[in-house]
Amino acid sequence: MNAQGFGYCTPIQAQCLPLALAGKDIAGQAQTGTGKTLAFLTATFHHLLTHEPKGSGQPRAIIMAPTRELAVQIHNDAVMLAQKANLRLGLIYGGEGYDSQRQALEQGVDILIGTTGRLIDYLKQGLYDLSQIQVVVLDEADRMFDLGFIKDIRFMFNRMPPATERLSLLFSATLSYKVQELAFEKMNQPVHIHIAPEEMTGSRISEELFYPAHEHKMPLLLTLLEEEWPDKAIVFANTKHACEDVYHWLDADGHRVGLLTGDVIQKKRLKILDDFTTGKLDILVATDVAARGLHIPKVSHVFNYDLPDDCEDYVHRIGRTGRAGESGKAISFACERYALNLTAIEDYIKHPIPVTQYDVDALLTDLTPPKPRVRRRPGQARSGGRSHSGRSSHGARAPRNRP
Repeated sequence: MNAQGFGYCTPIQAQCLPLALAGKDIAGQAQTGTGKTLAFLTATFHHLLTHEPKGSGQPRAIIMAPTRELAVQIHNDAVMLAQKANLRLGLIYGGEGYDSQRQALEQGVDILIGTTGRLIDYLKQGLYDLSQIQVVVLDEADRMFDLGFIKDIRFMFNRMPPATERLSLLFSATLSYKVQELAFEKMNQPVHIHIAPEEMTGSRISEELFYPAHEHKMPLLLTLLEEEWPDKAIVFANTKHACEDVYHWLDADGHRVGLLTGDVIQKKRLKILDDFTTGKLDILVATDVAARGLHIPKVSHVFNYDLPDDCEDYVHRIGRTGRAGESGKAISFACERYALNLTAIEDYIKHPIPVTQYDVDALLTDLTPPKPRVRRRPGQARSGGRSHSGRSSHGARAPRNRP
């Protein structure tokens, strides 16, 4: 860990690790980007390295996540530790790789990371069992409830050793009654760890709110992109159709942009995420479902094109930026359709979002409307378009001061 530059603990790590390393179960409230993944991975590896296996040939630890992308990211973070610890990892998720994942299970793994659907599929086939589990981790438990996976979770827990014979770690953005009930039912007197409300949106995230009319939202977004010139930005909208509309406007304006909705097939999703992470794309337009649990480093800006209907989604959205000690900016639009969501959001985050006025006459007017839906792959930049790494070949405007 020192070789990877992890010299200091984040608050969630500082609170969790002493307890987890001592063998205490943890039910922790933590947003993505707070360092919770490294906390539970460190505790998992420490426990396996300091306890003798119960047998051989079966997984010793299982980490369950609500989405494929989150499972992949947890696995990527675990690879570094696994290489030093000589422990075998298995990554299991739906949508692809059925035979290769099956083969990996047959060869044997120590730590199993995956989504519940595929995990249960292989479990019922007898490819592995949970009788030797020494550590179980449930990440983003609230999201598990949202997606209807609670029966799957209980199915898995019921096939593990008793709670007193394993280390159990649960993390959730909110410790709701349902999540606490699950912790009480399936864990061994877990210690509850809460993040203070004022830390919920992150001290390194600068928040800003605009009140545009619906017809001004796109000109305002494009104007702000010109002014802010973000290194890497995610734009959230509330529906798949709204995301598609935003994507096509940004694409027509020449931005290097990708689209991430529930309809995008898994192989393409991974390609878009890789392009965004590596800088081939500057902007990602996404729905909440598609983006939940993503860990993408160095996102400088988050735009809430629509204020979310769920106040927890606001926290999850802006948590894409300001991660791992970096600063970030979250800009939200409260149009007439979604402005009523603002009160609940501000009550939830325990502070008002600073409002910025804008001059309608200062918004960009020479906008390029999207062409009738020419089917180009999301993430494929058009020739002659704008790149945040350089000026447009058709004459990009210089960023200007905000009115």
